[in-house]
Amino acid sequence: MKILKWIIGILVALVLLFYFVGMPYLREQTKKHSPEKTSTYLENGFDLTVHYSSPFKKGRVIFGELIPFDKVWRTGANEPTVFESKKNIQVMGTEIPAGKYSMWTIPGKNSWAFILNDEVPDWGVTISSGGRKTTRDADRDVLNVSIPVEELKSPEESFTIDFEQTDQLYLRLYWDTMRIRVPLNN
Repeated sequence: MKILKWIIGILVALVLLFYFVGMPYLREQTKKHSPEKTSTYLENGFDLTVHYSSPFKKGRVIFGELIPFDKVWRTGANEPTVFESKKNIQVMGTEIPAGKYSMWTIPGKNSWAFILNDEVPDWGVTISSGGRKTTRDADRDVLNVSIPVEELKSPEESFTIDFEQTDQLYLRLYWDTMRIRVPLNN
């Protein structure tokens, strides 16, 4: 009986050690290759922030290979990208209440699905799938719209999310030779 208690105690200690030491270490290591970035827009009545990890191209074919077409992507690296609005906004006619949302996309050759989900999971993909299967619960989507793809004249080395103000405010996502621009209104 004493041996069983020792084995259980050791297993519990190992699990706790991995959770509190191993996982933070692994997350820190992955962020060396895909640094965290934040884009903010605080003008014209908007109060928007996007927090994401930015992977690099490094000579790879991104869309259609590294990021498969027509499959859900957590849109960045590491944890899911988080979109936050302090005020209600509209995206292509859909009212989005103020709050934090995980951002997902489904890249395609000619258009992408742009998705906001009211659940922000810890990591965004399952470890057992080697990162190929996301943890997004589609029933929690608050927005799912189709955005046309624009071809860039030259490849962009790092995945970038920022805001563009012209006659319209756009949330821009671009990497390699593809870009989408999501119109935002307040």
